[in-house]
Amino acid sequence: MTADTTPDRAPLRSWLPGFLALGVIWGSSFLFIKVGVAELHPLHLTLYRVATGAVTLLVVLAVLRDRLPREPRVWAHLVVVAAFGVALPFTLFGFGEQRVESMLAGIWNATTPLIVLPLAVLVFRTERLTVRRAIGLGLGFAGVLVVLGVWEGVGGSHFTGQLMCLGAAACYGVAIPYQKKFIAGSSYSGLSLSAAQLLVATAQLALVAPLVAGAPPVPTGLSAKVVASVLALGALGTGLAFVINLRNIRVAGASTASTVTYLIPVFAVLVGAVVLGERMNWHQPVGAVVVLLGVAVAQGMLGRRRPASVPAAATRPAVPAGR
Repeated sequence: MTADTTPDRAPLRSWLPGFLALGVIWGSSFLFIKVGVAELHPLHLTLYRVATGAVTLLVVLAVLRDRLPREPRVWAHLVVVAAFGVALPFTLFGFGEQRVESMLAGIWNATTPLIVLPLAVLVFRTERLTVRRAIGLGLGFAGVLVVLGVWEGVGGSHFTGQLMCLGAAACYGVAIPYQKKFIAGSSYSGLSLSAAQLLVATAQLALVAPLVAGAPPVPTGLSAKVVASVLALGALGTGLAFVINLRNIRVAGASTASTVTYLIPVFAVLVGAVVLGERMNWHQPVGAVVVLLGVAVAQGMLGRRRPASVPAAATRPAVPAGR
């Protein structure tokens, strides 16, 4: 049974715990990024978390006796997906969270499906634009303007940080349809492709980070909370979360599993408020609701239910979108 054919009517108790756990893990990732960039350059933080995630998935591969891809063509495409799906967005979220609250970064991550759709329609030709999707995009764009608070004027480091987070979501907008067009039809498992993608991203970051930010600091020189944040981002946010997400898709179906998209900003806001004491202006959560409404309309989550492809959140381990 595949993710596309799994029914969405499994007993609630069979998938709800994993579904909620995934929302907590991915929603908390923005907190860990905020803690990490307090001591680490965003490139160094990304390098450490991606390397940790790669090791985690390699261990899972070994336990399950799966293997990495062997076709040069697949590895060549993974260079693009690793750059736009891992290295660039993770780093941009790090730079962004040096300027904005972690909860706001979580809200911007929720715009990913809205960016994926026009690129998938216009550039990669993997989706078709319908009236419903156009309405969803319009609502989502309005929500983005509300989150930005454009009536207050633009400029300053806070606005720049928001644009960086939006840029991270835009990177996923390239990576996800690219992966669907050039890699998704391969014979390799999602676990295999994700592990390979993280290995490629680790190599990319290992080359770029020293040139831009200098040699990465020795982990023993970091505080315990930063080391814990890196381990949580890599081992939990990419490794364990991938396994949980695969199970959610298998048990509950792709359509149900994909709705974790709506939980991630909720947990990001809760964790940021409770743990870091962050606060937002009134228009940011209001705009987030409008964005999520646009996502729901564009993905056909309102009204008649139908099988749906897994959006950014649910495909996270294959394209571990900034969480």
